[in-house]
Amino acid sequence: MTGQTACGKGAHGPLRTFLHTETGSAAVLLGAVVAALVWANVAPGTYDSWWRTEMSLRIGSVGVSLDLREWVNSGLMALFFFVVGLEARREFDMGELRERRRLALSAVAGVSGMLVPAAIYLAVNAGEPSLHGWGAAMSTDTAFALGMLAVFGARLPGGLRVFLLTVAVTDDLLALAVIAFAYSDEIHPPALLTALGIFAALLVLRSAGVRTSGVYAVLAVALWGALLRSGVDPVVSGLSVGLLTYAHPAERHALERVSRLFRGFREQPTPELERTVRRGLASALSPNERLQRMFHPWTSYVIVPLFALANAGLAIDADQLTGAFTSPVTLGILLGYVVGKPAGILGATWITARVSGGRLRPAVGWGAVAAGGSLAGVGFTVSLLIATLAFDGTQLEQAKVGILTAVLASFLITWSVTRVIAMLSPRARTRALLGEGHTIVDLSEPVDVERDHVRGPLGAPVTLVEYGDYECPYCGLAESVVRELLAEFGDDLRYVWRHLPLTDVHPNAQLAAEAAESAAAQGMYWEMHDILISHQGDLRLKDVLAYAEQIGLDTEAFRRDLRARTGAQRVAEDVESADLSSVTGTPTFFVNGRRHHGAYDAASLSRAVRAARDRAELAQADPSR
Repeated sequence: MTGQTACGKGAHGPLRTFLHTETGSAAVLLGAVVAALVWANVAPGTYDSWWRTEMSLRIGSVGVSLDLREWVNSGLMALFFFVVGLEARREFDMGELRERRRLALSAVAGVSGMLVPAAIYLAVNAGEPSLHGWGAAMSTDTAFALGMLAVFGARLPGGLRVFLLTVAVTDDLLALAVIAFAYSDEIHPPALLTALGIFAALLVLRSAGVRTSGVYAVLAVALWGALLRSGVDPVVSGLSVGLLTYAHPAERHALERVSRLFRGFREQPTPELERTVRRGLASALSPNERLQRMFHPWTSYVIVPLFALANAGLAIDADQLTGAFTSPVTLGILLGYVVGKPAGILGATWITARVSGGRLRPAVGWGAVAAGGSLAGVGFTVSLLIATLAFDGTQLEQAKVGILTAVLASFLITWSVTRVIAMLSPRARTRALLGEGHTIVDLSEPVDVERDHVRGPLGAPVTLVEYGDYECPYCGLAESVVRELLAEFGDDLRYVWRHLPLTDVHPNAQLAAEAAESAAAQGMYWEMHDILISHQGDLRLKDVLAYAEQIGLDTEAFRRDLRARTGAQRVAEDVESADLSSVTGTPTFFVNGRRHHGAYDAASLSRAVRAARDRAELAQADPSR
C-alpha cells in the first residue's frame, strides 16, 4: 500500500508527492553537476562553444534568438519557477500556510535568511568591483536542500520538510524580485506595460472562472515574451502564473458526478461520452494539482539537471582554486551561505517567537530549525542564475567555486548538527526535534468517547481516526495495518472508525454502515465491524442478517432496526463531519487530529503515531504548553 486508490486518492497529499519527487531528483541533479565539471575539464572549448550556440524561433517577422544557455536559464527555468509557484499556492490554500501565522513566520525567516547572507557578502566585498554580485549569496536551492534532507531520513522530523519548503518559497519569491529589479537589462517601458496588461488579463480570466488551459498557456507564453522584450528576466512569469493557479481538495459532488458520467459511458461507450468523462475527471481535481503532476517530473528530472549541466561547468586547477579561495567573491558567497543562512533563519525565527510571546512559533524544535538553516545554505540553482547575470570571466569562475563549495559545507554542517542532537538524552532530543509548536488540526469534529466507536484505552495519548467504507477493498487492506499499530503501541493508541460509505461506487456500503450501528445498539459494534470488514464481497441484506446471528445478536431487534433505519442518522452525521474535514475518499486517517498524507502502510502510520506520542509526552511533561 504505497498510496491511495480510486477510493481515496485524494488522501495522497500533493505536498508529500512534491517532496518525494524533489528528493528523488537530487541524485540526477548531482549527476548533472559532476557531468558539467567533467565536460568543462576534459573538453573546455567544446563546453563553452556548445552552450553559446545560437537558436532562433520565428513566426514571420516575430521571433526570439538566444544562445542555448539563455534558452535554459530564461526559458526552461520559467517552468521550474512555475512549479514553485504552484506549490506555494497549494500550501497557501490547503497546506501549512493556510494558518496565516505560519505564513508570517516563514516569511520573516525567509527574508532574514536572505538579508544576512547578502550583508555578509557586502561586508567581505566592501570597496571591491565585485560588490554588485551580492544576489549570488542569497537564495536556497529547494531541490538540492530537500534532497540532502532525505539523506538524514529519520534523524529529523517530518515537519522540518514543510518548514524548509515554506522558507524556500519565500526565498524564491524574493530572489526573483532581486533578478527582476537588480539584475535585469535596460527596461523598455512599452514591453513592460504589455506584460502588465497580459498579467491583468490573466487575473480577469481567473476571477471569471475560466478553466480552459489553452487560453492560460497562450497568455503565459505571451507574458514570457513580453518580459523578455522588456529587459526583465522572464523567469518571473513562471512564478507569477503559478501563484495564480488555485488549489482545492476534490469535492464530493464533483466525484459523484464523475461516477455518474462513467456509468453512462459504461452503458454507451461512444467517443462523445469518452470526452465528457475525461473532462469530468479533470474538473474534479484542482488545476493546481493537475499541473503539478504534469510538470513536476519534467522540472525535477530534466530542466533543473539541464540547468546544472549548462552552468556548473568549471575548469579546475590548483592555481585557480588558490586564487578563488583568496577572492572576495568566493569567500563572500561561501560565508554568506554557510554562516549567514543558518544565522539568519535561526536568529529571525527565535526573535519572532520571543517578540510574539510564543504565538509565532515553528512547528519543529530549535535543533530541527538549526538543521534546516544549515540545509538552506545549499544555494545552487538561483545562485548560479544570478551569478551568470552578475559576473563573467574570472569572477564567474570564482562565484561557481563558492557556490559548489557551499553545497558540500552545508551538508557537513547539517551532519554535525544531527550528530549533536543524537547525543542528547531522549527527552532533550525529542524537545530539540519536535519543539513546543502546535500542529494544525484538520479534523473538524473532535473525538467524543461518549459518541464515537473507540477501540483501545479511552485515555490513550494518541488517537487514530479512520473514515472508512466497509465495501472499499483498500479499507480492508488497511484493517490489518490498524491491528498491527494497536498491538505495537498498546496503551498509547486508541482507534476510531467513522463511516463514509461511497454509495456511488459501493452499493452495499450504506447498508453495512447502518448494520454496524444496529449492532452498536446492542453493544456489539466492534464484533459486527470485524466481520463486515473481513467479508467485503458479501454485504447484502441476507449476509448482514447471517452475521448478526453469527455474533449472537437479538436478530429480531436487529431486523427491526435495519427496517426502521435507526442507524442512518448516525451514518449521516459521520458523512457530514467528513465533508467538514474535506474528506472525499477512503480510507482517510487522522493522527491526533492531523490528516495523514501519503501511504497508509504500517511503517508510515507508525512514524506518524510515534511522532504524535512524543509530542503528547512532551506536552504532559510541560503542562504550560
